[in-house]
Amino acid sequence: MNKLFLSALLALSVNAWAQSVEVKDPWVRATVSATGTGAFMQLRSAEGGQLLEVRSPVAGVAEVHEMAMVNNVMKMRAVDQLPLPAGQLVDLKPGGFHVMLMDLQAPLKAGETVPLTLVIEGKDGKRFTQDVRATVRPLNATLPQQH
Repeated sequence: MNKLFLSALLALSVNAWAQSVEVKDPWVRATVSATGTGAFMQLRSAEGGQLLEVRSPVAGVAEVHEMAMVNNVMKMRAVDQLPLPAGQLVDLKPGGFHVMLMDLQAPLKAGETVPLTLVIEGKDGKRFTQDVRATVRPLNATLPQQH
């Protein structure tokens, strides 16, 4: 192989590595019907950026949502972006920020795997996607499983 080709390949590999977010413990809550559910995970961006969008072939709609108490009432709303501060863990969990999967193609059963695509904007303003495979956990799951 010539040196120019190897240099280009190395540059692409370094760029792909630099444009990634660490995703830890991705999971989705099982459903009884094909209406909607939540997806949860922990994200850490070394450089910082923001989560702009989530896509999944199992859902007609996937949105990043925030749950918050407003006048002693739990409210949920979609957010346009979720900041990923450099080096900090961002927890998408029940009762807080999470991914809402709506208009499901079929009910999700414990043990299945759900493909998710995260659309992230790096601190340099460039967008990239990151594929995630989330395990479906039982309906009563609220916390990450202990390993």
